[in-house]
Amino acid sequence: MDFAQVADTARAVAATASRTAKTAALAGALRVAGPDAPIVATYLSGALPQGRIGVGWASLADLPPPVPAAPSARPDRPLTVADVDRALTELAAVGGAGSAGRRTSALHALFARADAAEQDLLRALLLGEIRTGALEGVMTAAIAAAAGVPHDAVRRALMYAGAPGPVAAAALTGGEAALAAIGLEVGRPVKPMLAGSAPDIGGALASMPAGAALVQAKLDGIRIQVHRSGSDVAVFTRSLDDVTARLPEVVETALALPIRDAVLDGEAIALNLRGRPQPFQVTGARTASRGDPAALRARTPLTTYLFDLLHLDGTDLVDLPLARRLDLLAPLLPAASTVPGLVTGDVAEAHRFFQTILAAGQEGVVVKDLASAYSAGRRGSAWIKVKPRHTLDLVVLAVEPGSGRRRGLLSNIHLGARDPDTGGYVMVGKTFKGMTDEMLRWQTERFAELAVRREPHVVWLRPEQVVEIAFDGVQRSRRYAGGLALRFARVLRYRDDKGPDEADTLAALRDLGAHWGTSEQEESS
Repeated sequence: MDFAQVADTARAVAATASRTAKTAALAGALRVAGPDAPIVATYLSGALPQGRIGVGWASLADLPPPVPAAPSARPDRPLTVADVDRALTELAAVGGAGSAGRRTSALHALFARADAAEQDLLRALLLGEIRTGALEGVMTAAIAAAAGVPHDAVRRALMYAGAPGPVAAAALTGGEAALAAIGLEVGRPVKPMLAGSAPDIGGALASMPAGAALVQAKLDGIRIQVHRSGSDVAVFTRSLDDVTARLPEVVETALALPIRDAVLDGEAIALNLRGRPQPFQVTGARTASRGDPAALRARTPLTTYLFDLLHLDGTDLVDLPLARRLDLLAPLLPAASTVPGLVTGDVAEAHRFFQTILAAGQEGVVVKDLASAYSAGRRGSAWIKVKPRHTLDLVVLAVEPGSGRRRGLLSNIHLGARDPDTGGYVMVGKTFKGMTDEMLRWQTERFAELAVRREPHVVWLRPEQVVEIAFDGVQRSRRYAGGLALRFARVLRYRDDKGPDEADTLAALRDLGAHWGTSEQEESS
């Protein structure tokens, strides 16, 4: 398949707000992609099969001009999907002495064969900036339409495969039977089950079908998924990155369990000498660091907590009720790896436990339906998180220069909620509150790297940085495009462990606004 066809599809999908039109365009491209369908599905989902390959804006600053779009005017045959995939695979493998020069040469060779639209798509893919709105839900529908298979069959296969490429290949070549053959595989990560939000314990318990539920501590750490097969262990983050080599403590905990094969869900967290959680940035920095693991461990040891069991010794457990999964998990865990929790339907008892968890320094609690299956990659009503303040993960769209004691720093940030229908972000407020001096210095450097356009009073950014915002309510606003604004928004922390596609949606804000009731008053910050 010619790469130009993929670029044309990406532009068509980005140009329409209609979910139906996006699905039709994607399905059409997948039908004609042939053996390239796995790569095409991955590209049009905004990713590379090779993952992030370390190409930044500086590497793309001085590239050859585009070739003519007309095939007859090209100096070489049209660029194909296979050509691009081969070039990026070779680029990802470049390392060692002199690698910078070789990477630049490889990039120049690839871009020298691409027309303007193809170069635009290549840049977006390399920088992780493709904004077609073809998020997982749309791509799932497109694969189902292209192959003529049930949507639920595709969704379930994607849950296990973790990426659209192999699912598209299975659906288009083997139909529903091939999709059914995709299951949980030890060593291949699945997307973690996610929790919805409620403003209070009573509301969370009231939403549980049976009344009684598991109320479990929400730890302020890094989500991990642990796979063990015999003596082999792999550890993945919530974004499915392999961090096994960085977390030897987690590996040791897994190897000490009385099991042969397992997939477990949990958290890794840095505790201080009193056993209280250190600031999230400490855990995040330790997990993200590529330094010597032994030295990092000595300085910032991590504690492993495990709270769910997806597979045990040859048997998949994801479809079993949570209560049964916990019955199987409990005898396997040492006390040090067990997450505190209790089963109750009593709001007062649950609230007392909530206060105990907060006093221990943790984030809050997650209220879990004991009859629920493990819905990988989905955020629903079976798990409901409750925090002492309401928070959202939003994307920083722009930043304003500071004044007064903040002169010379980048201060007031513009906050964007994700709009899955367009693939873009909608502004829902600004804030300069909650920022420490250290945070101001950090964000001034960080946002200089993300800047795409500067105006006298605002610096516009690539929408990459996720920030966790606390706020007191949601209200109507004529000032912002989403029609909503956050009341008394303040920065809690920057979330380097989350990508922009994991930010909260505009629909989530509207739901919260409906809970609180909205007023016409606008937030001034």
